[in-house]
Amino acid sequence: MPQKRPSTRRLARGSRAPFGVAQGLGPAPPLHHVLAAQQFDPATLDYLFRLADRMEKVAARGGNNQCRDRIMATLFYEPSTRTRFSFETAMLRLGGRVISTENAREFSSVSKGETLEDTIRILNGYADVIVLRHNEVGAAERAAAVSRVPIINAGDGVGQHPTQALLDLFTIRKELGRLEDLSVAMVGDLAQGRTVRSLAYLLSKFRDIRIWFVAPPELRMKEDILEHLRKHGVAYKEESDLAKVLPEADVVYQTRIQKERFGGRIADYEKVQGIYVLDSASLKLMKPKSIVMHPLPRVGEIRPEADADPRAAYFRQAQNGLYVRMALLATVLPTRRPRPKPGAGRVELSIP
Repeated sequence: MPQKRPSTRRLARGSRAPFGVAQGLGPAPPLHHVLAAQQFDPATLDYLFRLADRMEKVAARGGNNQCRDRIMATLFYEPSTRTRFSFETAMLRLGGRVISTENAREFSSVSKGETLEDTIRILNGYADVIVLRHNEVGAAERAAAVSRVPIINAGDGVGQHPTQALLDLFTIRKELGRLEDLSVAMVGDLAQGRTVRSLAYLLSKFRDIRIWFVAPPELRMKEDILEHLRKHGVAYKEESDLAKVLPEADVVYQTRIQKERFGGRIADYEKVQGIYVLDSASLKLMKPKSIVMHPLPRVGEIRPEADADPRAAYFRQAQNGLYVRMALLATVLPTRRPRPKPGAGRVELSIP
């Protein structure tokens, strides 16, 4: 039987042929700026998660040269540990290089009055991708509007944190083996928490999702998210009693009450701080096959006694951020193919 010749059909507009560690996954999605969770469809999520699975193995081997000769700028106007370090580690594991500032409001020309737009224009001359965390909602969109190189939103005030939502969804898939038919409890500061907003957007793309929003009235999920869920037929309930929800949830997504978002309203913060705490008694109420997640840092809302429980997935969740961000960087910064040797002949595009 004659061997089937590889296809040389054209890729969809904006798609790229797979190369390097992504080879065999199919055409890479046309991804440039990463600004909001809504921009990811299920096909793109599937591609990124399969690539992240491969990146875990790449990281275990010490890395590769996928992003050799590329430079990433991490421009952070708010504090960060996990997001900044995981992005920088991801770039280094991919063979790239990093330039960084951890407090751009103080240690950059913004302290002299420079606008975000001008800072981004300047960094376009230095870096191949910019990872931006900012205290203002919409800052990533403003940066993208003037940037030739990819902008990755690493959190914009109380707006969104799309890469956190990606690693959260990847963790659920990895821990539970599915992204459909799930009951998810989001707990804590839902009004000011950008991670839960982005995760709600991503969960709405899958079937048979049920969400419990567990928060005091002052910190309930905002109406724009609730409207989005209604529009997409996602079942949700609002509840203030965590104990009622724990036996129903496959995923308990705990968040801290964010003191920094209250400004001078110290009395309001103290009223709700410590209202929801997961401890050994809480774990006894949960399903045997459920998981506890947290974007971290935690400030008392998960007791250390819970850490030894196999359902405590939050440190594995943080580790998964490295693999997802490696996959994301490899997608927005595709590998430069080696130049063919002179006389090597015509090279055809082969798609599995």
